Amino acid sequence: MTTADASPPATRAIIVLCITQVLGWGFLFYPPALTMSYIAAERGWSLAQTLSGFSLALVAAGLIAPFACGEIDRRGGRLVMSVGALSGACGLALIPLAPNFAVYVVAWLLIGVAMSSILYDPAFATLTRVFGAASRRPITIVTFAGGLASTVAWPATLFLIEIYGWQGAYYVFAAALAFIAAPLHAFLLPAPSVVAATVAPAVLLPNAPPPAVALKPEGWPFVLMAAGFAGHAFVLSGMSAHLLPILQRGGLSAATTVAIGVLFGPAQVLSRLADFMSGGRIHPLWVARGAMALMALAFTALVLADVSPALAAVFAIAFGASNGVITIARGALPLTMFGAAGYGRVLGRIARPGQILQALSPFLLAYVIDNASDRIALEITIVMIAVSLFCFMLIKKPE
Repeated sequence: MTTADASPPATRAIIVLCITQVLGWGFLFYPPALTMSYIAAERGWSLAQTLSGFSLALVAAGLIAPFACGEIDRRGGRLVMSVGALSGACGLALIPLAPNFAVYVVAWLLIGVAMSSILYDPAFATLTRVFGAASRRPITIVTFAGGLASTVAWPATLFLIEIYGWQGAYYVFAAALAFIAAPLHAFLLPAPSVVAATVAPAVLLPNAPPPAVALKPEGWPFVLMAAGFAGHAFVLSGMSAHLLPILQRGGLSAATTVAIGVLFGPAQVLSRLADFMSGGRIHPLWVARGAMALMALAFTALVLADVSPALAAVFAIAFGASNGVITIARGALPLTMFGAAGYGRVLGRIARPGQILQALSPFLLAYVIDNASDRIALEITIVMIAVSLFCFMLIKKPE
């Protein structure tokens, strides 16, 4: 059975999630890199205080993720993801309206609920609810679209800020989630009764090796996997918030840094296309190891060499490519190691430490940048990448 053979509800789920991953990542996760400085300046807050709202959203997402993904295990993604999109819309609309810091925090907590309910982990859980153990290829297809989120979000955010100000940009983001993402989730994702009738057979990829006996999601394999993906989460979150400003302070113009940032998305998509074309023959554990090794090389080169447009472009491509396939591994490796039963809750448990580190990363790196230097922030990032790679190297494939 191939993806093309999937039932109409299953195919529709892939299409819906492709669209809503672009909107979710593009409007919940990526805008702080360009909007935090404007918010801080207008409200009279420090950059660290302003970023703390984003950090609290990620903490909330980490705490809620096992419950959101577990609910998707039981009921499918329709209710969880539509409510999540509406929560994100409310939070985004509240940010420019917040009269004080307390309300600002409430806005970000609503966004945290949305992150736990509509980004990759709940999308992967929804796909596994539909395709069962045969979910790797649908997951890869959805990450193609999600990989373009930064390519859409950063230029769109810059354009909206120039035309409408940062407040207007957030109102547009809120409208997109409320009037596009929420209805798509509510009306076009398969209903639970339909999902139960459309689960695919266990083997979707004819060239893939037969699955090994699933391990229990506990013990050292689980701990090492959670730690490995948590290290990556720290890097992605911190650099999503600080990379463009770091490049600007390195001597690049704002327009050049945004143009270089745009390369991140296509690089993700191309690396995911390579995984897709491999037909799933590469074990996701080796995908994770290779991705973190490439990421380590990219950040080391950025630290050791002078920043230039050419180096920054190569770095963005390498960082994007490695992030592209590690995201696939985050969906496929737990499925391969622990099986499809209870996948959503397992994925949520793996995500929890990562999302807490995601929450701390922008704040901690902002503190390091303010009190030390960009270089030290990048060196801390390299250490986290090395820890993540070491964790993946210690994991053994189930026999």
